[in-house]
Amino acid sequence: MFQNFRQAMAWLHTWFGLVLGFVLMAAFFFGALSVFDREIDRWALPATRFEPQPMPSFERVLRPAFERLQPDPALVEAMRPRVDGPMPERFDRIAYWSAYTTHRDPVLAIYAGWEVPGARDPDEQLYALGTIDPRDGSALRDDQLKIGSGFFYPMHYSLTVDWKNLGFWIVGLAAMAMLAALVSGAVMHRRLFRELFTFRPDRARLRSVLDLHNLTGVVALPFHFFFAFTGLLIFASTYYFPVGHTQLHDLHELHEKHEAAALGLPHGRSGVPAGLANVDAMVAEAQRRWEARGMAGDVGFLVLQHVGDANGYVSVYRAGTDRIALVGQGIHFKADTGELLREDPPATPAARVAEFLTGLHLQHFRHWLLRWLYVLGGLSGAACIATGFLFFVEKRKRQHAARGSQGARIVDALAVAAVTGMVLATLGILVANRVLPEDLPGRGDWERWAFWGTWLASLVHAAWRSAPVARGLPNPAWREQAWAIALLAVAAPVLNWITTGDHLLRTIGQGYWPVAGVDLSLLAAAAISASVAVRLGRKARPAAAAAALRGAAAGQGEAVHA
Repeated sequence: MFQNFRQAMAWLHTWFGLVLGFVLMAAFFFGALSVFDREIDRWALPATRFEPQPMPSFERVLRPAFERLQPDPALVEAMRPRVDGPMPERFDRIAYWSAYTTHRDPVLAIYAGWEVPGARDPDEQLYALGTIDPRDGSALRDDQLKIGSGFFYPMHYSLTVDWKNLGFWIVGLAAMAMLAALVSGAVMHRRLFRELFTFRPDRARLRSVLDLHNLTGVVALPFHFFFAFTGLLIFASTYYFPVGHTQLHDLHELHEKHEAAALGLPHGRSGVPAGLANVDAMVAEAQRRWEARGMAGDVGFLVLQHVGDANGYVSVYRAGTDRIALVGQGIHFKADTGELLREDPPATPAARVAEFLTGLHLQHFRHWLLRWLYVLGGLSGAACIATGFLFFVEKRKRQHAARGSQGARIVDALAVAAVTGMVLATLGILVANRVLPEDLPGRGDWERWAFWGTWLASLVHAAWRSAPVARGLPNPAWREQAWAIALLAVAAPVLNWITTGDHLLRTIGQGYWPVAGVDLSLLAAAAISASVAVRLGRKARPAAAAAALRGAAAGQGEAVHA
């Protein structure tokens, strides 16, 4: 089938990239945005625009907030058929309370779970989550969409397709294809070092596109390989091979009981009521122990298990913003007495490797320069795939035109929607966030619809304007959607100014970079997109003239032949 190994690798590289490149584009692009997901949240939710806060006092702030939480009535009704007997009016058999924050979070996320008396499956619980202001414990609206952490972030690893975890599997398959494409690309391009310094923007369109494809692929090759590989590792045991919770469920439960006994932590409730000692004192003791080990004492995660039961315990986990490895260094206390139960020992060598790889992928650490390098790496991956699409279409466009085939039109329309359409959809949800009324019921759903609707509209527009592709000409949708990106990218910060009063002079003057950074990034995207649109317009005129000349020459040839 192939004359040599390099040709086989070229075929693999081309078709894996073409078929799954659309998914990889989304994974890279939204992965890049997710590096600053908390900052995008601040832009999208003006009520949360204040400085990041540490984990607050449990006794003064968290406990009243937890005690206010109850499961959503819709969840209660959905569970009612799976419960023998009446459902209680108030749920007070607490399975857990937990609070989570990072060094970039002004707000605090709190979670609660309750055991349900009479539930046919004892492991099934009701749950609730909330968002509070850690300065005073006041509840913040939790029905608004956190566009950064609640939409862009899951988009990059699951496409927000939750049915049967299908999105995780699609992205996982694309990640496997990415690894194959990287290896096959390295085999194809044997002069990698030379291509690292080769970009000829003034050469023919096909040559410059290939140069940019090679350059963006080679520059960030380790980045692309690392993130595709570690992404697969992170989700392998949870979604791809969840043996412990499916095929071997009973054995998994037995293992959990033995593990809890070995760790000295209770596995379940004892049924004996008990009080709750001062949790703030436990947190202070945990911080003292971390300090004695030469570690920072920021608390990132606080968990209370089996609250109100004699088997209850409190776990205090360190934020770990001072190091790359995603570590918790948990310290556990008996809930009713405050007695120390366990201090997590140093990890094994294998566990340390896993912590480092996971931490490097999820980047919870405090290092702004490295974050921006992550953004550049993610965008270079998106650019590499986008230029691959362009090269594929441009290389075959005239061949398809000569044969009268419409295949190039289809691929070109999909490429437009994958590249400019994805950016338009991103801007569409940000504009909708600033335009929709704050008290609109189901506002988050309207924002999601704005995203998907904008993306669908870009595909329809690209297909509608693709007729020139069948004649070997560029699709004008590229240029038109580039102008649309520039327009929306300017509109978003202007609307932010109008609706909140937080214009750039104010946010920069106050040093509030989460909002200022988003606005500046939008304006930079507008400038880049406008320059691309101008450049495409300049190249479109000679291409159209050349096509007209070819058509005229062909017409004359037919006349002579006749």
